[in-house]
Amino acid sequence: MTRDLTIAEVRLTPILVADPPLLNTQGVHQPYTPRLIVEIVTVDGTTGLGETYGDTKYLELARPLADRLPGRSVMDVNGLFGIDLAVDASRVEGQTDAGGLRGVQTADKLRLSVLSAFEVACLDAQGKALGLPVHALLGGKVRDAVEYSAYLFYKWDRHPAGVPAEPDEWGAALDPAGVVEQARRLRERYGFGSFKLKGGVFPPDEEIAAVRALAAAFPGHPLRLDPNGAWSVETSLKVAKELGDVLEYLEDPTLGTPGMARVASGTDVPLATNMCVTTFGEIEEAFTQGAVQVVLSDHHYWGGLRNTQHLAAICAAFGVGVSMHSNTHLGISLAAMTQVAATVPNLHHACDSHYPWQSEDVLTERIAFDGGRVAVSDAPGLGVELDRDELARLHRRWAEDDGSLRDRDDAAAMRTAEPDWRTPAMPRW
Repeated sequence: MTRDLTIAEVRLTPILVADPPLLNTQGVHQPYTPRLIVEIVTVDGTTGLGETYGDTKYLELARPLADRLPGRSVMDVNGLFGIDLAVDASRVEGQTDAGGLRGVQTADKLRLSVLSAFEVACLDAQGKALGLPVHALLGGKVRDAVEYSAYLFYKWDRHPAGVPAEPDEWGAALDPAGVVEQARRLRERYGFGSFKLKGGVFPPDEEIAAVRALAAAFPGHPLRLDPNGAWSVETSLKVAKELGDVLEYLEDPTLGTPGMARVASGTDVPLATNMCVTTFGEIEEAFTQGAVQVVLSDHHYWGGLRNTQHLAAICAAFGVGVSMHSNTHLGISLAAMTQVAATVPNLHHACDSHYPWQSEDVLTERIAFDGGRVAVSDAPGLGVELDRDELARLHRRWAEDDGSLRDRDDAAAMRTAEPDWRTPAMPRW
């Protein structure tokens, strides 16, 4: 029987998802973070799922794009990327992309962040229609499970008093002992074998002490530190010297390719990035200057799963490692990450994932970690199913919000506890 894979309808559902009070150099996570769930429905009733950022600027692009898709084939993914999306560059160009801490925002990065969710939804629908997993559509898997790293955060024990929020079971982590305890709990619950600490929160000596405490508690386990560009070149070199014997890599210690290149020339510690190499146009400068040794891909802003494969191939050609960056994502994105990661031969570092921090999801069954790994589903499409009741509940939360939470703003969230807080000038130290 020939199936009609013409797109009949596109559903966009913005939601607000509970988020713990996780600290970073910009401030603290809001009690709820916006996400957008994309459903592409074909004439024959096949539905593909995608997920991306849910802030207003993404919704403003997603809605006209969704209106232009009915009548097109779900197989025409190249055509999807040929659709012209009008982006108001004045709203984004040159601004720090605080939501996700992924460098300087550009109009093209914003466009790709929207298109990526539609690409994933198309691939999910294709897989379901053909009875194939997404990894088969991408050329086939080279591994049966994808390894993820425990993502450690300095955090408060709760959101500030008087701020509506969901219960938080994790407690505070504001010193080396708290970070180690957090790591122990994540390892016991999910089996993670490597650990990444989100830094840039406290003076570097305090974060050096936390990494040293992790090294003592988990000898031989890969460790990473990511201050999101909060340090000067000099501070970055000092930290690299102090921790060179225990770090798998140091992620974005300073901002920009020139600064990263200066750090790289002064240390043998590999440098990773999801901030200075975030588009294909940024690759040449960074790679020819030797500024980075590991690129952390993110299919959301690189433009989807196929572009992730293209990036990995370029990295392989230059002898640069590749892994995956994470944002505050749900199960649809984790499933997509896992499907494409399964197809990348040169994926030699455990991927990041915020998923253990998200107590809510829109899937009928949460994705499980076993020994720190996620099994690669061979079910058709992404291998996940939407929980429509939960989707509706999280959308009601978004619809009932007064607008204060519909755009992620870590600095504004910090001001609920510290009224004088302002986004720090970089470098902080």
